[in-house]
This record gives sequence, C-alpha cells and structure tokens, in this order.
Amino acid sequence: MSAVLAVSREAIIRMIKNWKNALVFPDCSIREVVKIIDRESMRAAFIVDQEEKLLGVVTDGDVRRALLKNIDFDTPVQEIMNSRPLTCTPCQSRQTIKSIIEQHKLLHMPIVSDGKIVDVVTLEDFSAMARIDNPVFIMAGGFGSRLSPLTDDCPKPMLNVGGKPILESIISRFIQQGFYKFYISVYYKSEIITSYFGDGSSLGIEIHYINETKPLGTAGALGLLPANLPRLPMILINADILTLVNIQQLLDYHTQNPAIATMCVQQYEYAIPYGVVEFNEGQVTSIKEKPSYSVFVNAGIYVLEPEFIHSVEHNKHIDMPDLVNRKIESGEQVNVYPLRDYWLDIGRKQDFEKAQIEYYQVFDE
Repeated sequence: MSAVLAVSREAIIRMIKNWKNALVFPDCSIREVVKIIDRESMRAAFIVDQEEKLLGVVTDGDVRRALLKNIDFDTPVQEIMNSRPLTCTPCQSRQTIKSIIEQHKLLHMPIVSDGKIVDVVTLEDFSAMARIDNPVFIMAGGFGSRLSPLTDDCPKPMLNVGGKPILESIISRFIQQGFYKFYISVYYKSEIITSYFGDGSSLGIEIHYINETKPLGTAGALGLLPANLPRLPMILINADILTLVNIQQLLDYHTQNPAIATMCVQQYEYAIPYGVVEFNEGQVTSIKEKPSYSVFVNAGIYVLEPEFIHSVEHNKHIDMPDLVNRKIESGEQVNVYPLRDYWLDIGRKQDFEKAQIEYYQVFDE
C-alpha cells in the first residue's frame, strides 16, 4: 500500500528543515512526491523502505527531466529516482562532507549508517548565503493595458498584491537569494517606480534604471544596458511575475548546460470543451470527448549570456520571442528550464484576482 512518511505543513516549524518530512516509499506516485518536494525546503525527496533504508533520491532535476520526457506523473517514483546517490557516513568530518557537496555541486548529502538514512546535510548548513554578483534585469516599462482601469494611474509592477507592489515582491525574492545588483527598465509612469525604490540603498542593494524614451518591447531595453556590465550571465524577468523559482539552481543549470540563453518554461494544461473528431479521407477514425492537452509556455524568466545582451541593437524595438528566434535561426543554442515552483503571470484581471488569493498561501514573507 502506498504511503508517505511526512507530517502536515502546519506541524513544520517555520524556516526549519526536517528531512524526515521528505522521506517517501518507492511506490508513491511522482505526483505525490512533487507535492512533498514543493512543501519542504530540502529540494528533494528520499526514497526509503519500511526500515528507512535509503533506496534512492529524487531531485527537482529528476522531475524536470520526467516532465520533458512526458512521463505520466502517476508513475511510481522509483522509476525516475537515482538509485545510486552519493552518500556520506556519520564518521566523516563536516569539512569532508562539505568538500564532497561542493565538488559535485550537490544540493544535499544523505548521511547513511548501515544503509539507513540518519540525516541530510545541505551546503546552506555550512555557511551563510553568499552575495551573488550576477546582475538582474527587471522589465517594468510596459503599459499594462489589459489591466485597465487599474493601470490608468499606476504602472502594473506597482499594483499591490499581498499588501505591497508586485515589483517589491520580485526584488525581495531576489534579495533573499543573495542578489544585490539590479537594473530596471522603466517607461510608463516611471516616476512612480523610481521614487518608490530610489537607488536601492535602503534595501542594501544597487538599483540602476534603464529609461526607455519610447516603448522598446519586451527585449529592446537590453540594448540600453551599459557596456561595463559584469561578464556574467544576467537574469531577466518580467515585472508582472510572482514566482518561487530558485534562481541559483537556474544559474547552475545554465552553467552545466552551456547555451547563449536559457528560457524558463511553465507547463500549461488546457481542455477543449467539445468532442474532437479525427478523420482520414472523409472517414471518422476516432472521437475524443473534451480532451485535455499539455504544452510548455514561456514563463518570462531568462538567463542571458553577455554575448546575447550585447547583440541587441541600441534603442530598437524588439520582443524577446523574436530575439530568441533570431538566435536559434542563426545557429545559437537556447535551452529550456521547466519550472516546478510556484509561478503566476499577472497579465489579466483574473490573474490579478488570483494573485490576491494565492499570495498569502504561497509566500512566507
């Protein structure tokens, strides 16, 4: 019988990791395990038998690969687990464990004694969060026309969700993850944004504003960035997105899978409210009643190499999908990073209303 060795969210002490909450049995479905990974802070699940002997590990990366392979999420998790994970023993020193974690770029290290998991150690357990030098570019210049009349007197990034502007929530999430160097493109009612955040010093960060003198689309402002940017990949995010994506993990993925850009994608399911008729040469071959389909959509979050940024023409209008297609057509490699974390694009009124409901359920600020 399928079972999960976990306690309820209400029983978890805030900000305290409890690795036992991430123990699961091998016949648990991938869907069940995803819920546990999302609920806990370990970023992984540990597959064990009835005696808590470690059988394997499933990480965010394993789940993303399953997504891309269209593996049914009702499949037992043992089908996608790493059955030979690296482990350490209680006898090994903390420095040795730390070195192994760093050497293999791991998120965690199971500590195993006589085959039984007795602890889980993460790199965060050894040191405070380091500051990350990669710049963050937030696109905040749009009109937000679909949210009119809410945006008639206020730029969309400054609309309140959860008692604070959307843009403030985005910046706060990056600060929590160690980022401090921000560029923000502004155009529509820019003074509301610049007067609210200033130069960022009150938040302990740097904010540089990229002023568009005309609407430049979702990518054109890249051509206005200064030439002396750090020679590091830049994170670009639209200013109407609420997400819990771990940016350091995204950067690690980009580094491990070299490309001129990495695009975050979100799985999107939609249902057709009619019976879909399939036919061949006038003869009906099947009828599918109200079928559902799943696709990946652009999540509005990217990691961009300096070469990508410097290729954008100065002060020219261009949208990101067009720019990415140009790179692909010229033979450049663009990778995808499937999101599993919470993500919401606040582009329509119903999305704004949804954000008001979900904010307090999702964000632990």
